Order: sequence, then C-alpha cells, then structure tokens
Amino acid sequence: MPLWHIYHRPGTYTAEDKRDFATDITAYYSRFGLPPFYAVALFHEIPADSFYVGGEPVASVRITIDHLARQLDDPDRRTAMTRQLHDLMAPYTHDRGLHLEFNINEVPRDTWMIAGSFPPPAGSTAERDWARANRPLLY
Repeated sequence: MPLWHIYHRPGTYTAEDKRDFATDITAYYSRFGLPPFYAVALFHEIPADSFYVGGEPVASVRITIDHLARQLDDPDRRTAMTRQLHDLMAPYTHDRGLHLEFNINEVPRDTWMIAGSFPPPAGSTAERDWARANRPLLY
C-alpha cells in the first residue's frame, strides 16, 4: 500500500484537484501491478498560520509517503522511483508555484494487514486477483 499524506494550506486544492491527484497516484502504482485500492491519498489542510518552512510562512506542500506493499533494495531503482514520483507531483506543486518537500518511508511488508489479512505475496496470482477485483479476497 502506498499511503500518501499531503499537507497543504486551505484553498491550495479544489475537490477536482484532489480527485485528479489521487487518480494519478493510483495510476502510477497500478502500472506495477498493485491493486488500485492499495493507493490511499489523504489531504490535510493546515492553516496558513501553522505552516512554516525555515521559520517563515510559505505556500508549500509537504508530502509523506509510506510504502508497505513494495520496497526497493537497489539504490538506483529507489532514486529513479523518487524522481518519477517527483514528476507525478509537479503538476500539483512546482507547476503551481508551490514549494514542495517529500519523503518516502519504506515499511516492512510483514507489519501490514488489510481487511484482517496479510496481503498476498508481491506478484502472486492472489495479488493479481485482488487487483482485478479491486478489493481484498480470501486466498
């Protein structure tokens, strides 16, 4: 599961922007065979007088991403993924003149459950079934 926490000032995103951003996030991970329902985007509005960078109020977006379904051991692949995610965020951040900072946390897969079960192994038939159904299934 990629879990995205997107922190922003009020008025930064419309409801349509949020839907589009969440759809783009889901499409990114679905390309790699993850079930769409694994992708979760949570938008957190932070009052302007509570969002500071370097001690100054700023039009900024801060994103924290938790990767639970997949982890990358190869540093080159991690760097490539981080650049791809940066590019995914650009239309919602840099391209709008917003300061962006983000990080990715990789959480051990064996510490994650969904719908009361451990997720099926990565790339397995059961995971493909979950992706097709877009929901957890008994396996």
